Amino acid sequence: MWRAARTDRLTGLQYPLNPVAINHTSEKESMLPSYLSDNDLSSIKLVATDMDLTLLADDKSMPEGVDGRIDALAACGIVFCAASGRPGLALRESFPDHHADMAIVADNGASVYLRDELIYRDLIDRDLYHEVLSLAVGTPGCVPALCAFDDAYVLERDRDHEDVVGIYYRSITYVDSFDALDVDSNKISIYFPAWDSKKNLDEIYAPAFGTRLYLTCAGDEWLDCMNNGVDKGSGIRHLVEHLGIELADVAAFGDTYNDIPMLDIVGHSYVMANAGEHMHAHGKFLAPTNNEAGVLTVIDRIVDARG
Repeated sequence: MWRAARTDRLTGLQYPLNPVAINHTSEKESMLPSYLSDNDLSSIKLVATDMDLTLLADDKSMPEGVDGRIDALAACGIVFCAASGRPGLALRESFPDHHADMAIVADNGASVYLRDELIYRDLIDRDLYHEVLSLAVGTPGCVPALCAFDDAYVLERDRDHEDVVGIYYRSITYVDSFDALDVDSNKISIYFPAWDSKKNLDEIYAPAFGTRLYLTCAGDEWLDCMNNGVDKGSGIRHLVEHLGIELADVAAFGDTYNDIPMLDIVGHSYVMANAGEHMHAHGKFLAPTNNEAGVLTVIDRIVDARG
């Protein structure tokens, strides 16, 4: 059966598009108020955005003008934050001119940085991460990665997937087996080349680990495993506490499951227009699509509100 697809300019690979998110803009606009309806923007002190399919375009390119928007926010006393399942190293490399001036909620909240200072980190029990890895190694169609903050460990057998895995994990050590690893880890990520992470979550990983770990799909191709209570929402809470501000004064943008804990707790939550309709229950407003630089459009309104 034919499936709509997009081509990633970085890898040349074709990825299936989520049919729920195709050509439903008018339908979505009737379900959530437009971002233009959010008129109480003057108190915002932190802007947090997901990366893939939120700030970044479908081809993973950064929207033109993002550096200027970060500067404009800073001039208004507003902190810019990248909140992602990606590790800190990849996020710092995504903002080469600003990582020392911004915040980063990395690894879905398992590590939090403010102006390049690590202000929070979480660790998964060694026996528990080995249990997850053992299941993943024996499950067909998945590529497990043990995340150790800036580093990641991947099986030598899966080196052929570096064109995708390397986009997110910039420092990869290939090993013949995970068995001997004894490192500080804050997350296990599993890549599904068939783009069926939700199916694997529901049928395999949630029954095995759903009570012991927080499991979330980071798009259709990734499953992330963290300790219970660790998610983008908890990461934002740690950051807000460190900054001495209120959650009500945070604006956040997201498009998929791992953004839900963040969107649910902030005062100004924006779901991207390219997101699946299941996300509408977790946002107050609908932002323009990622391919339209929707995050920057809303940031402009936030800056303008400061006069």
